[in-house]
Amino acid sequence: MIVATVLLLRHGRTTANADGGLAGRRPVELDEIGRAQAAAVGERLKALPLAAVVTSPLIRCRQTLDIALPSAEVAVEEGLIECGYGEWEGQPLKKLAKDPLWPVVQQHPSAAVFPGGEAMAAMAARAAAAVRGWDARITAEHGPEAVWLACSHGDVIKAIVADALGVHLDLFQRIVADPASLTAISFTPTRPFLLRLNDTGGDLAGLIPPKRRRPRRARPGDSDATVGGRAGG
Repeated sequence: MIVATVLLLRHGRTTANADGGLAGRRPVELDEIGRAQAAAVGERLKALPLAAVVTSPLIRCRQTLDIALPSAEVAVEEGLIECGYGEWEGQPLKKLAKDPLWPVVQQHPSAAVFPGGEAMAAMAARAAAAVRGWDARITAEHGPEAVWLACSHGDVIKAIVADALGVHLDLFQRIVADPASLTAISFTPTRPFLLRLNDTGGDLAGLIPPKRRRPRRARPGDSDATVGGRAGG
């Protein structure tokens, strides 16, 4: 199975993460630990021939990429921006946990609409569309063996993973995306494949496409799952 692969990178830890607040779209920046996380993930990414690097416009994602991939040409994608939490932004999570909307966000997020903000279902739809659109474009330009990276936010990445797995948004709270973690997804004409999830320290060599004298075109069998399990990198 050789198809384009997207690496979803969550930004490093921020001052809001450390303080237990909900940053939302506020211009919060990486803290000292977040900067160290960005440097560490940059070391892991060095071996990968990234065909493109795309990011949410928020500063914490830009800072993460400035540290991790300082020489990369980065494209800004508005579809990857954090969920618009509206009046919840900047509030302590402990306080928000007492809000009547909190159980809805936890148990039925597809019905959650943040006051003065965005519906979680709308966030999930535009994030999945953005990633799928970029993936199709990069595959067309660089071939099905391309590996590219998108830097975004926890809930956004979780929603993209839920879409790739074909699970209802109401189940996306079961997914975890830690700061500076990598999640890898390969999209095919039939189905996406989740290759890695919330990876914070593994070797990425298995994601490097094999060397070929000429680019290989996608084949119908690229969408087939390996019966019994893949052999690994």
